Amino acid sequence: MNKGDLIEQRLAFGESLVELAGDYPRLVVFDADICTSTQTKLFRDRFPSRFYQMGIAEANMIGVAAGMATLGFTPFVSAFAVFLAKRALDQIRISVAHTQLPVKLNAAYAGLPTGRAGATHSSVQDMAVMRAMPNMVVIDPADPVETKMAVKLALDTPGPVYLRTVRCNVPVIFDQSHRIELGKAVTLLEGSDIAIISCGMMTPKALDAGERLRKEGIHARIIHAASIKPIDREAIIKASRECGHIITLENHSKIGGLGGAVAEVITEEAPCFITRLGFPDVFMESGNDEAIFSKLGMNTENVVETVKRILFKHKK
Repeated sequence: MNKGDLIEQRLAFGESLVELAGDYPRLVVFDADICTSTQTKLFRDRFPSRFYQMGIAEANMIGVAAGMATLGFTPFVSAFAVFLAKRALDQIRISVAHTQLPVKLNAAYAGLPTGRAGATHSSVQDMAVMRAMPNMVVIDPADPVETKMAVKLALDTPGPVYLRTVRCNVPVIFDQSHRIELGKAVTLLEGSDIAIISCGMMTPKALDAGERLRKEGIHARIIHAASIKPIDREAIIKASRECGHIITLENHSKIGGLGGAVAEVITEEAPCFITRLGFPDVFMESGNDEAIFSKLGMNTENVVETVKRILFKHKK
């Protein structure tokens, strides 16, 4: 992968399972009849005896995966995020999180993408649900390189992990020197005029916005937080004290996701102005992803204009 390449996160996820299979002989993969959609078919084709097709029965799949975990296996469950965070939630809570079993959850098609799949398939509340789940780790990688690293991190992390992935192409922004750690954010651009903290597929948009603002003499600090839970409190506090205003950008509702996590930290430790860019408190509509992002003020151009509007207001 080279920087700037457009690659589907789902492909990176499927490839990483195959690449890691030799190093993790107890890794097994469970699928809810979407192996072509989430690319777990790559694992199925290479390791058929370690692949379990459970059909469209997410709740049952979680129960079986939890049972396998009690026998020393490390199950990676792949299903659409909207179904994991809703339909199978009780089984995740009781059988996985409460017992702290090492069941790893690939929450595919997280957030809006792909909007054309239908409004009911958008999952814009799932981070709020999983953040509130005791013992659950939540990861939202930015690009295909980090997605592969996040899969390995999930396998190396004790207990349950909720990994968000999207179907759409995402530009590569990291190289192989990048490292992803739980509870650690990464500063992509230095600056003190304002801070933009983003996660998941929105980080390339935030980085693009930061680079455009730099050309206009505005130095925004761009922080990528792949680790949503645990969150990097130190980076947030530092940004609050040094920048004075934080914008959060996420492929999720404004309620309970990254924006909520950042707001919780700064209200407790270092209060500052905060603007949350995410989906409003509504159910999503079906349509072109980028058109919906733009309509709701979440594309690169929107972020640039939001920053300029905030800074102009504060100068008055």
